[in-house]
Amino acid sequence: MKLKKMVLGSALLLTAALSAVSVQAADKVRFVTEGAWAPFNFIDSAGKPQGFDVDIARALCAKMEADCEILTQDWDGLIPGLKVRKFDAIIASMSITEDRLKVVDFTNKYYSGGLRFMGRVGEKFDLAKLDGKTIGAQRATLGAQYLEDNFTGKANLKFYDNQDNVYLDLVSGRLDIVLSDELPTYNWLKTSESGSKFEFKGDAFMKTDNIAIAIRKGDDKLKAKLNKALDAILADGTYQKINAKYFPFSIY
Repeated sequence: MKLKKMVLGSALLLTAALSAVSVQAADKVRFVTEGAWAPFNFIDSAGKPQGFDVDIARALCAKMEADCEILTQDWDGLIPGLKVRKFDAIIASMSITEDRLKVVDFTNKYYSGGLRFMGRVGEKFDLAKLDGKTIGAQRATLGAQYLEDNFTGKANLKFYDNQDNVYLDLVSGRLDIVLSDELPTYNWLKTSESGSKFEFKGDAFMKTDNIAIAIRKGDDKLKAKLNKALDAILADGTYQKINAKYFPFSIY
């Protein structure tokens, strides 16, 4: 009888120990997003991050069976914060660029986008005649880089810390035109109170813009896990459900 109790007790202790090891061994991933790029990432009325990026992060965490935390950080601090290990992965609609690839690694894309101009309804728009016009974009984005490369000296350029401030200055009349990613602008035109007063100007361009999750250089283990999870949510329909929640067309 004592032997059986000892065996049973040892088995229970072993089970408890294994469970503890399992919990400790669970991956913990600290995702970060911006919180100012609706509908991809924004802060809801309860002060929590929401949006397409956030939903994708949560779906990936479920597939990886990881203990995940979703943090927010101003755009300019995303890559610096990643490098000093404040977080593990940036999921903030960040484009893969040659300059960024010098300092971070990226997963496979999780959506694609393009750039597009936007201005007040009915106002003429001619890229060849921008003298006296003021064009705005969010700082440190593809849109800002495009303006600097192509319109420096040809128009007044203004850059902002976040996209919400770009929209505010457009509505107030301090900007004539903005250049932004087409998809968040599409959402703003459809959902904002002022959206009906503005429209796209011209077609989208740079449509090969691939958006991915940024991780620290050399973090191949996390990169492999994230890519495997991305493949899984694309294969089982999870991605498509998230896509449909925000857009009536595929953005992949």
